[in-house]
This record gives sequence, C-alpha cells and structure tokens, in this order.
Amino acid sequence: MRRREFITLVGAVAAWPLAVRAQQPAMPVIGLLDPRSPDALADRLRAFHRGLKDIGYVERENVAIEYRWAENQMDRLPALAAELVRLRVGVVVSPGGPASTLAAKQATTTIPIVFAVAEDPVRLGLVASLGRPGGNLTGINFFAGEVTAKRLEILRELVPTATRIAVLVNPANIASAETTLKEAEAAARTLGLKIRVLNASTSREIDAAFATLGQDRPDALLVGIDAFLASRRVQLVHLATLHKLPASYPTREFAEAGGLMSYGADITDAWRQVGVYAGRILQGAKPADLPVVQSDKFELLINATIARMLGLIVPASLLARADGVIE
Repeated sequence: MRRREFITLVGAVAAWPLAVRAQQPAMPVIGLLDPRSPDALADRLRAFHRGLKDIGYVERENVAIEYRWAENQMDRLPALAAELVRLRVGVVVSPGGPASTLAAKQATTTIPIVFAVAEDPVRLGLVASLGRPGGNLTGINFFAGEVTAKRLEILRELVPTATRIAVLVNPANIASAETTLKEAEAAARTLGLKIRVLNASTSREIDAAFATLGQDRPDALLVGIDAFLASRRVQLVHLATLHKLPASYPTREFAEAGGLMSYGADITDAWRQVGVYAGRILQGAKPADLPVVQSDKFELLINATIARMLGLIVPASLLARADGVIE
C-alpha cells in the first residue's frame, strides 16, 4: 500500500468515532419546576428518579435534568418556567402543585407538561377531561383536598371531646384553600363541629395565626395541603406542640417531623408516577393521550409519642388502621 493511501486510510479510521458521535442523538432534557427548595424533598426526588428508571432513563447516563426551584418565592415561577422553555427541554415536570403548573402552562403550549396536583385538574383548567386531557398537559391527581373530610373524621376519633376545630390554609393558593374549606365545612356540619378559619401565606403569618389560637383555644387544628405550608412543617409542628394543640396534617412528612397524625395520598408515589409519565413522553407518547392518573394509595400515620405527650389515648381501632405508628 502506498504511503499516501495508508495515511488517508488511517485518517478515515480516526475520524469514524467523531462521525459516529456526530450522528448520535442529543441526550433528552427534562425540566423540573417546583415552588419549593430541594432540601426537604429528597425522598420525593428519589421517587421521581425511580419512576424514570422504570421507563429506562437514568440521570446523566441517558437523560439530563434541569432543575428550577423557586425557594418559596412564588413570583419567581413565571421566569423560571420561561427559562426552561428557552432551553427547549423535551418535557417539563411540575410535581409541586398548581402554582408551578400554571406558570409552565402559561409559558408554553407546545412542550409537554406533567403535573402533580391535589385539586381537580379539570376545574383548574389544566386538562379538558381526566380520560382525554387534550393539549400539552397530563399528570397525577392525588386527591389531598377531597380527603379533608376523612382527615376531620379521624381527628375527631382521636380527640372525641373536640367541638371547635381551627383550619389553617394558605389564601395565596386559592384552589387548594377553597377545596379544603369546602370539604371541612361540609364534614363539620355532619360531625356537629364548629370551624374557625385561619390564613397564613408567610412564616410571620403562621406565628400570628398560632398567637390567635393561643387566645381562642380551639380543641384541635387541621392544616390544609399547600406547598408553602408543607415547607414550613417544622415551624407548624413546633407551634402545635408548644400550644399543646392536637393537629392533623395532610402528608407523612409532618408526622415524621413530630406532628400528631397525618392522613392523605402517598405523594411520594405520585412523584414516582410523574417520573414514569415523563419517561413515556420522552419515548414519544403524547400528553393529550395519557389519562390523568388518580392516586389510589392513601396512608395514615400516628405519632404515638406526641399523643402521649398531649394526654391522648389512641383508640385500638385507629392503631389497627394506621399504616405507620411513630414511637
């Protein structure tokens, strides 16, 4: 073989890997938009990654994820959503409730969006119907607001002498607050309870709400579901304990942080399902054709240590129904 031909052949062989790499498709990118900080969401993030893995995607191996956290500053969500749109991500996931989902919806009508919300997504205007979402959104509905009545029943079972119940909601989260209050007031009428509504959208307002509770002395407290209130669960649990106030919370993280009890959908599993849907969309599924998944996993946690501290005797029937008892 002539020298010139040999050099040409070697050059062509050396160029093969470059050519192959150039032909390989770019790694798909998921944009994750959430109104909170990632610090307290480790379990949920692991569940999201598990859902992706179930479909065949592993971060940094065959999928990239761009995270955008609002750090509880809701006014930042539109700008963060716009950033993800400019990056041309393959799908936006919004597992943190209506605020981030609506921001994403306003930012794009073409990029698929997978949400997780406690409220009815049809009533929120996110989808046309649960079975046939239409448009570019689909996701998970985990019924947190709709189980408020059940939470109130369990709280009354745990505190049978209770007649006056305070309900704490975040008025900035209009949809969630309305659903919680509607359900709580209907259940209260059935149970013969009186409801006192308290509002809090900031840490300072939470302190002010508990100062009011200290004066009014209700028999128990029901905390509504909301991303901000969830992010302040340590503050809420501490204040409830300080005021010796039996309280019911919407997710297990509250009970694990020292709250008396929690009852609600398994939101960690909802995050896993968000990961599954995101993976399916990356594989070519259309959000318009993916039905909204309605959570069917609910869990009751009771903190027996806090019950004893409050002088409450947890009924054996309630302990038997509990999915977890914290000692």
